Amino acid sequence: MQIGPYRIAPQVILAPMAGVTDKPFRLLCKQLGAGLAVSEMTTSDPRFWNTSKSRHRMDHLGEPDPVSVQIAGTEPQVMADAARHNVDHGAQLIDINMGCPAKKVCNAWAGSALMRDELLVARIVSAVVQAVDVPVTLKIRTGWDTDNRNAPAIARIAEDSGVAALAVHGRTRDQQYAGSAEYDTIAQIKSMLKIPVIANGDIDSPRKAAWVLRHTGADAVMVGRAAQGRPWIFREIVHFLASGELLPAPTLAEIRDILLAHLQAVHAFYGEPAGVRIARKHLGWYAKDRPENLAFRAIVNRAETARAQLQLTGDYFDALITGDAAELQAVA
Repeated sequence: MQIGPYRIAPQVILAPMAGVTDKPFRLLCKQLGAGLAVSEMTTSDPRFWNTSKSRHRMDHLGEPDPVSVQIAGTEPQVMADAARHNVDHGAQLIDINMGCPAKKVCNAWAGSALMRDELLVARIVSAVVQAVDVPVTLKIRTGWDTDNRNAPAIARIAEDSGVAALAVHGRTRDQQYAGSAEYDTIAQIKSMLKIPVIANGDIDSPRKAAWVLRHTGADAVMVGRAAQGRPWIFREIVHFLASGELLPAPTLAEIRDILLAHLQAVHAFYGEPAGVRIARKHLGWYAKDRPENLAFRAIVNRAETARAQLQLTGDYFDALITGDAAELQAVA
């Protein structure tokens, strides 16, 4: 898939997720096969650009090309200024958020709430495209609710305004993340546009990714929640799309090594105590589908330092690997 001068390969993309797709997680997913990793949402409000949170979100040093940064807001000129600011800080792609269904975002008429006002959508997209000399992408939902699936109209506005690629989540804003994603609207949009279309929503396995690509004709798939605690899903999807074969599940030793490297990256990026606190949610996601979930969460909540978090996590996985029940009980 081509976005401006950038070849996106493989055709599997990490979705932007607030509080999740920080720099350590983006780098990890890229290492494990993601063709592109989009940053978590950054505010367009310049009053918050110098906060610790924003500085971390705008840190792209050492990230592989292309660096994609998502911005959110409601005012065309403010969004244009935010796009320029992020390009000055390393962004090579600017992604506009019109897909987030969170109430605190939509109550401010940002995110997917913007889909209610197609004229405003056109003004924002045009302002951002004209403000920067890097490709601009857009992420939307299928509509505001089931009676207002206006994503095809928004898609046409986006293409006419110069957007370089469009990502569509197969739910309306009212659905949040409930129910099942639908892909017919994405297929309709793909049939209309010349620019690349990326399908998003409930892509949680290699077979599902392949089916969605066939059904929609999309140029790529975007993986969000399914990557939380399972970043190796990217290499699994990439391998299946290339060969039609499923990779074996990672061993406990592989998961341990991936997790410990991720924790070390989080600690180095945020320092203490923030790194320890932020790492806890990732530890919880890694454990969520495992039978020892509750015991593992006890470790997550007990560690107060980076050293202790790494030691307890390593010891716990070592006990799982050896099958030493007594040692497992001692660790937990």
